[in-house]
Amino acid sequence: MHRLQDIRVSKITRLTTPRTFKEKLKVTEHIADTVVRGRREVEDILTGKDSRLLVIVGPCSIHDINAAMEYARRLKGLREELEDDLCIIMRVYFEKPRTTIGWKGFINDPHLDGSFDIEHGLYFARKLLLDINDLGLPAATEFLDPFTPQYVADLVSWAAIGARTIESQTHRQMASGLSMPVGFKNSTDGRVQVAIDAIRSAMHSHSFLGIDMDGHSSVITTTGNPYGHTVLRGGSRRPNYDAENIADAERRLEKEGLSKNLLVDCSHANSGKQYEQQSRVWNSIIEQRVGGTMSILGVMIESNIYCGNQPFPDNPADLQYGVSITDACISWEETVELLRKGAIKLRTSLSRAEV
Repeated sequence: MHRLQDIRVSKITRLTTPRTFKEKLKVTEHIADTVVRGRREVEDILTGKDSRLLVIVGPCSIHDINAAMEYARRLKGLREELEDDLCIIMRVYFEKPRTTIGWKGFINDPHLDGSFDIEHGLYFARKLLLDINDLGLPAATEFLDPFTPQYVADLVSWAAIGARTIESQTHRQMASGLSMPVGFKNSTDGRVQVAIDAIRSAMHSHSFLGIDMDGHSSVITTTGNPYGHTVLRGGSRRPNYDAENIADAERRLEKEGLSKNLLVDCSHANSGKQYEQQSRVWNSIIEQRVGGTMSILGVMIESNIYCGNQPFPDNPADLQYGVSITDACISWEETVELLRKGAIKLRTSLSRAEV
């Protein structure tokens, strides 16, 4: 008889179940408090109960656990310093979508050597999220593979659906069941309507195939996510953070009967893929907020210990510590300067308004 399946599959390896991972890497009450507090802060910002600016900031991607923890410890102090004006959550991205091929992120290839030790990647991704939340610092991530949330979603306070997966029914269904607020990015070509369509889809109940805590194939039925919102990241090498594009996004959301809640990504097409230009986007957003554009509820910034990026290594031992291996990032020093100055401007404008 002819072979009819797995003709192009070379290997199938069973993973440890989500339940076993969570039994080994347990959530403490303190960690749970951090996650819940982070989620509630974002929800309150989205519903207008909290007037602070949401700031999702951190490395483009995680590839070095030690560097990520050093960054997290620094960011925890900055979060506390600026908490009256900014709600700071750390960007902790383990999965990287690719237009063609390339490194798919820490979970997929944690050793950076093509060994694809996904078991190791999932384990240490979960451990890092535990350690970051244990500091009292909430975490944000992008969910790419629909199975990943079963392993780490209980440790995430804000999630994104990326520009390359925004039109995917699978990701819209997944978002409808996620326990945290979800930001939907506009498509890579700049279309905002697809993000708005995704928000509407994720608000509703869905039933779809997935896995349960024991790794069994299951039908997952969701209740819908009421905290979806749009993330403007530019597209086709054109930015969309200016007042005209913000107003257009507001009109589109209003037309669909949705809350005019917007986040702006300071990187990607909004910065023209030039990390030095992230400050320009940030400053524009602060000025628009000060000028009364309250639909802009938050920003995303790609930041690392040191600025720029470095090529994916032939030998991981040759990597420069604290420098991105994906998109270029601004340095820690510039991050601190931008956030402090932005917080002062927001505070000053609020004080004047109260007078």
